[in-house]
Amino acid sequence: MKPARNLLTGNAGRHSLFSEPMTTVILGTQRMKRMAGLVFAALMLGAANASISAAEKPTGPVPGLWTAERAWEWYKQQPWIVGFNFVPSTACNTTELWQQETFDMPTIDRELGWAAKLGFNSCRVFVQYLVWKNDPAGLKKRLDTFLSIASKHGLSTTFVLFDDCAFGKPAQTEPFLGKQRDPIPGMILPSWTPSPGIKAVVDPSVRPDLEKYVKDIVGTFAQDKRVLFWDLYNEPGNSSLGNKSLPLVEETFAWARAAKPTQPLTIGVWGAPPEISRCQLELSDVISFHIYGNDTTLRNRIADCKKHLRPVINTEWMARPLGSRWETDLPLFKQEAVGCYNWGLVNGRIQCQFSWDSKPGSPEPKVWFHDLFHGDGRPYDAAEHEVIRKTTASKVIDWNAADFTKMQSENPAPRK
Repeated sequence: MKPARNLLTGNAGRHSLFSEPMTTVILGTQRMKRMAGLVFAALMLGAANASISAAEKPTGPVPGLWTAERAWEWYKQQPWIVGFNFVPSTACNTTELWQQETFDMPTIDRELGWAAKLGFNSCRVFVQYLVWKNDPAGLKKRLDTFLSIASKHGLSTTFVLFDDCAFGKPAQTEPFLGKQRDPIPGMILPSWTPSPGIKAVVDPSVRPDLEKYVKDIVGTFAQDKRVLFWDLYNEPGNSSLGNKSLPLVEETFAWARAAKPTQPLTIGVWGAPPEISRCQLELSDVISFHIYGNDTTLRNRIADCKKHLRPVINTEWMARPLGSRWETDLPLFKQEAVGCYNWGLVNGRIQCQFSWDSKPGSPEPKVWFHDLFHGDGRPYDAAEHEVIRKTTASKVIDWNAADFTKMQSENPAPRK
């Protein structure tokens, strides 16, 4: 989701995340440099000998990793998962969302209600480590309150515990308590901060506290049916961290499994260095991924993910200027039995109408980058809302109709 580091530009030393080189794909909300307006740099990830193919498996069993059979058993008990990434319109980042002084239950209730009426059944929500460190009991109480509100509206919740993304000018690389920086006009996510923060990711002295955080949050809600799955770490390696985030990725999986959750664990591949991507794929109970591009790009990514023979869930998509379309992409997710979470719901303090390459003072765009609602509940695009309602009217997947480990739609278009 973040533009702090361009990991996916065409460097000869980069490798494919999956089984083939990838072109013109944006996997994650990074800022790509402007090329002819909003035509972003093609992402050439070569060196096939180091690519992460479906044939690559861990050298030995991973302790606690769900078998593919168990993952499918869980997945087939769910309706089609169709959700959204949620930050209430009154919050500019995860600290403002979760700290006691600014936790806005009325807005959360109202906006989750709008989402449910549109046809969504799940939400993906980021948690802030620093809020836990300052007030662990209070944060867990507010998480429980959030789960109750979401459940009231028929929404399951997927929590994200860590995040390497940083936005703004200058980018805020460390979270802080209290009043947050007001949004910078013209920029997307201008007040966003990582969790736990860039310094903590590489500081061994913080590890015991990070372990307590993961085990406390996952352990508290390990048996809670309102939590759908755990997306442990958003875009590890972003903000120029690269492989410095790899140890925390590995440890976070181990800590979460030690809490014995009944829900599956995952970290979505997005365009990190190949060592991190390989780790994400090998340690995830279900495969998840980020993508921002057109339906051909999406179809190719789904095909790549399905080669791992586990359930596939997309945890970030939808950027209109990059080719994402509700009328093509949402039916494709459904046809392929792939869960999906678009980025953005109600336009507000994270300013997701702007693109990743927007600069301070940029004018309001004619075409929004993300988001579905204005702050007062009006649709951004009534036609899009109609597509969502129609596509989500039934969320039943007939598992006997086909082998959903394989592509159901036409073969992926050849890469150019």
